[in-house]
Amino acid sequence: MRTNPGLHSDLAIPPGEYLAEVIDELGMSQVDVARRMGRPAQAINEIIKGHKAITPDTALQLEQVTGVPAYLWTGLEEEYRLVLARQQEQTQLAQEAALVDPALYRAMAKLGWVKHVRDKLEKVRELWKFFGVASLHNLPEVTAYSPAFRLSTAAVASPYALAAWLRQGELAARELEVLPYDAEHLKSMLPDLRSLTLEPPVAFIPRAKTLLARCGVALILLPHLPKTYANGATFWLTPSKAVVQMSIRGSWADIFWFSLFHELAHVLLHSKRHIFIEGKGGEDPEWRKQEDEANTFAADVLLPPGPYRAFAAQGVFTAGAIRQFAAQRGIAPGIVVGRLQHEGFLDRDHVNGLRERYQWVEA
Repeated sequence: MRTNPGLHSDLAIPPGEYLAEVIDELGMSQVDVARRMGRPAQAINEIIKGHKAITPDTALQLEQVTGVPAYLWTGLEEEYRLVLARQQEQTQLAQEAALVDPALYRAMAKLGWVKHVRDKLEKVRELWKFFGVASLHNLPEVTAYSPAFRLSTAAVASPYALAAWLRQGELAARELEVLPYDAEHLKSMLPDLRSLTLEPPVAFIPRAKTLLARCGVALILLPHLPKTYANGATFWLTPSKAVVQMSIRGSWADIFWFSLFHELAHVLLHSKRHIFIEGKGGEDPEWRKQEDEANTFAADVLLPPGPYRAFAAQGVFTAGAIRQFAAQRGIAPGIVVGRLQHEGFLDRDHVNGLRERYQWVEA
């Protein structure tokens, strides 16, 4: 008896039921079969009830006693256990359906990260495939995504949205070829990267990716997902491949560039074992210390402290003066404005016209 591999029964019929029919037709009792096999009678009874599996050894013995080929016994057992597993999976899918955020799933499907499906259980299955997990309950324990659950709060960010954003970045980074990580090369390349602040995204994105790839850093730009509220993240795929993941949720150029250099600071200054999600760390002292270090690094790379402090001390913040200073430093004037606003030298709406808004074109 062979079952069609393309057809699946929803009924979990233990092979013991067929065994009971066979031994009845042979005029044997369970005790007779057990003695012929050299097994306890209880073992045969448990097989018939479906409590005990038919192993290959048992199948061979049944073949000798009943004349039914061993492959039929193992095939029936395999199909039975598979149906039980499917039933258990359906129960698990139903239980995890409550974890699926419809808005988040729609956003992921729109971006092509998961398939467009209507059935709630199929959505769970799609998310299993996307995350590479056997259960959504396992996500908080997966090292690559655990920071999303540890660092976010329900009132501020969705841990599942953050985990999905990190996962897509991980998948994209695996496809991107980079040279082995070289910290000294990365440091020497920072001025070249900084000069790209004068270019539009269509020009600087491929150039930035190439520059960073030569240093062992995969630059990944992804659309944001609802309730992520993250500008950037940093993690390591391997000891020789760093990933800097940037969200294109915001349009202000100065915030983008500050976030990029902030993430590069984590690559250069901090442990490869950690996953950094910008703005997600609560009040943990060590996280706060590392975030402060990354902020200082980004600020100093974009606007070296000496010249910037001298300019700020003059107190002349006209559009012309800012443009002249930015040109001298080889940087976009909007970055100077953003820094002056952040530090309270300028009101939020003063010379705000110099700040650029990016128009992101998603590939």
